[in-house]
Amino acid sequence: MNSVGEYFKQVREAKGLTLEEVASKTRIHPEFLKALEEGNFAKLPDQVFAKGFVRAYARSLGMDEDETIRRFGESAGAFYGRQGELERLRLQQAEDERRKRANRKITVAAVGVALLGLVLLVSREQSAVFSPRPTTETASSKATAPLPAAKSSGGSVASQPRGDSSAGREGERAESGQAPGAEPGALPHAAKTGTPPSPADREESVPPKNVAIEPLAELPLEGVSAEQPPLVLDLEALELSWVVVQVDGASPHEALLRAGERISWKGKDRFTLTLGNAGGVRVVFNGKPLGPFGPVGKVARDIVLKRGG
Repeated sequence: MNSVGEYFKQVREAKGLTLEEVASKTRIHPEFLKALEEGNFAKLPDQVFAKGFVRAYARSLGMDEDETIRRFGESAGAFYGRQGELERLRLQQAEDERRKRANRKITVAAVGVALLGLVLLVSREQSAVFSPRPTTETASSKATAPLPAAKSSGGSVASQPRGDSSAGREGERAESGQAPGAEPGALPHAAKTGTPPSPADREESVPPKNVAIEPLAELPLEGVSAEQPPLVLDLEALELSWVVVQVDGASPHEALLRAGERISWKGKDRFTLTLGNAGGVRVVFNGKPLGPFGPVGKVARDIVLKRGG
């Protein structure tokens, strides 16, 4: 049994049609039609779009669409099976890489938070050690302060040696009938009931000085960046083309764009792009035109567009 490509070619030539004439009827690029007839499935888009091409080609030639799809499955099944396995492996690798990047970010953030906590703890301990303590005047300094000199009967201050003044006071107490050790003019019961103040009561506390402690400056955490604006990818078809876009390692999105149609995606880190018609698609990444990524009719695969790239 002939392959689907040979089947198409035989019917087309029997009807006297060229590839360009079929392309104008189906609005499929001649390069794709030629690749389909030659069995060069690597130049065709993904299987879903390729089946659409097969149906359109069969319809333009008046062929049975279901029969051509069955032949296409027999001819291209092995190729697309390998492509599917490779695509699954590539997606798995992209997912593993994404998880590694996420784990690295979490580790860096955790280390940064731990360092910040350590800095705050050390600064708190240092402020407690170096903060000023209140100074007190001890009772001993009070006790050693000189007593005021005794006044004479005439009101003047008598400047006498310690021993003579003590003897004079004892003599005066004896003449006035006071017991030795009692102060002149003091009531007899005052000496019994009065309680001298304790040294602790005489201590005068000095209020602590206010010391201004400057707050610690906020430390930046390495690897933890502020929220960044999303990446924007705009595609505009200049000619009929299929496109496959993978956003941040997620499942790929497929689309068939006709001339003049536009489509946009937003992402965080990267886009992986495959163009079925490299020269027939205008690519704008974050407002900046790129490409073209190849000539018209050629397939450009695995174009990586990333932040800062």
